[in-house]
Amino acid sequence: MSGVSTHHWRDWSLEELVEVKGERVVSLVVPARNEAATVGDVVSRVRSALVDTVALLDEIVVIDSDSTDATYDVATDAGAVVHRAAEIRPDLGTVPGKGEAMWKAQFVTRGELLVFMDADLLDWDTHFVPGLLGPLLTRPEVQLVKGFYERPLGSGSSAVPFEGGRVTELVARPLIRLLFPDLAGLHQPLAGEWAVRRSLWQTLSVPTSYAVELASLVDTVRAHGLEAIAQVDLGTRAHRHQALRDLSGMAEQIMAAAFARAGGFETGLRPSSTTGPTGLRPSSTTGGESGFETGLRPSSTTDQATTDSPEGVLLDERGDRPPAVSVGTEEEKA
Repeated sequence: MSGVSTHHWRDWSLEELVEVKGERVVSLVVPARNEAATVGDVVSRVRSALVDTVALLDEIVVIDSDSTDATYDVATDAGAVVHRAAEIRPDLGTVPGKGEAMWKAQFVTRGELLVFMDADLLDWDTHFVPGLLGPLLTRPEVQLVKGFYERPLGSGSSAVPFEGGRVTELVARPLIRLLFPDLAGLHQPLAGEWAVRRSLWQTLSVPTSYAVELASLVDTVRAHGLEAIAQVDLGTRAHRHQALRDLSGMAEQIMAAAFARAGGFETGLRPSSTTGPTGLRPSSTTGGESGFETGLRPSSTTDQATTDSPEGVLLDERGDRPPAVSVGTEEEKA
């Protein structure tokens, strides 16, 4: 079985990408919540390099997810078009979170290609954007591109190499190896820097939380095969780190989305007496479709967003935002 197609950002020059882009519209989307300290630098540097100097991007859109600081004003002053997530398609309700902000970007962007970047970047460069666009602009079979990079813990002189990405290494990658082995070759499945074709993004069911990246990968490979996914080495990336105890909520959301897509599980892991020390025994279906024969049983409700969401908010049975094609665009509703 072949692995995920892997590239390096230097595989394409800016001039080459601008030429092959042609008349296609490309949008950069930056989901943000209380990132006034960093979002201005992200927007202004990308705008200078890839909008004003080289016309690779057509728009930079920041989706503000209920910030209580100056994120909205800072991003606007830096040159982005800024929308508050709660004010985009209010008829669909709002469930504040990263996934919500990214999903609603579909209704306020024009791009055939969408590039996502986190707003809390500290050590990065603008080559992230052309690197992510390379496979989408040059390989028609590729639908979704993930970035990967060295992730130090901290930044500047205090950075510790290769110690970042704690949830990735302790939660996401082990889950993928167990439940979705086709994706085991992805270096950083939770990377916030990735790109996708709008035609695919509109068909995906998107968790309203931090699990949007993992869920999108699983749903893409199931619908289109592994050849639809590529990854690109972007070098080094540092961002503002959360305290260890604050990561448990993120880990829980990622696990919930993974288990939901593997068939759903009730709580409680019962070791098996016949399968070794861990008791984990994958079922006979590929990718753990029916879970493990260790007390992990399919459950009818597998995402806390289903029960925690306010009445009237449009979510699917897992608590995800449903595909945008099922709710229509603003033009279709007019």
